Amino acid sequence: MKSETTEAIVLRRTNYGEADRIIQFSTPLGRRSAMARGVRKSRSKLAGGVELLSLSQVVLRHGRGEISTLVQARMIKFYKNILDNYDKLQFAYEAMKMVAYSSEIIDEPGWFSILKETLEALDNKTVNFALIKTWFYLNYAKLLGNELSLVSDVSGQALSQNRRYIYDKIEHGLRHSERGEITADHIKLLRLMSNYPLRVVMQVGGIEGILPDCWLIARSHTELNK
Repeated sequence: MKSETTEAIVLRRTNYGEADRIIQFSTPLGRRSAMARGVRKSRSKLAGGVELLSLSQVVLRHGRGEISTLVQARMIKFYKNILDNYDKLQFAYEAMKMVAYSSEIIDEPGWFSILKETLEALDNKTVNFALIKTWFYLNYAKLLGNELSLVSDVSGQALSQNRRYIYDKIEHGLRHSERGEITADHIKLLRLMSNYPLRVVMQVGGIEGILPDCWLIARSHTELNK
């Protein structure tokens, strides 16, 4: 049997039998499902490595079926600060749920990177919460192949720094409007978040005034991907 060692984030845990669990992981190698035998027993050596809201190193043994066997699990980091903020905790669960669902449709290693960056930022008390959510939503849609166009509007015209825009929920894109609140500064920030890791974007300052509008756009656009 072939074994595989990788970093992993738990997406879902399902009790099985009297003491086992089927664990669904997001990893840099893609989505993995594994049977954790005896993990619900008080003395299980696996239990500490399959906690929610944590980054772990796991060893999986692959057999003939789709479900592997979890051989080893060691926690690398527990994102404990998320537990101190109810809103962040709820969003962390939402992000894991969305990644769990979408990775069944598209088994893409990029899900691990998105989720890891999101949990790292949520654990950091100094990072703007709206920034984290906006970045996650934009990159979630992008990985599903429904990237928000930040090059042209819904009519196919190139976005102009001298025009204002609104988000068109029907056409799922930006539409020119003289009364629109979306300006060139909003578009610049959205492009930055769509093209760079969150750890880079969180270093940018002076965005507090336009961030709420960007979050609304990203959230609205992601609704079609849920």
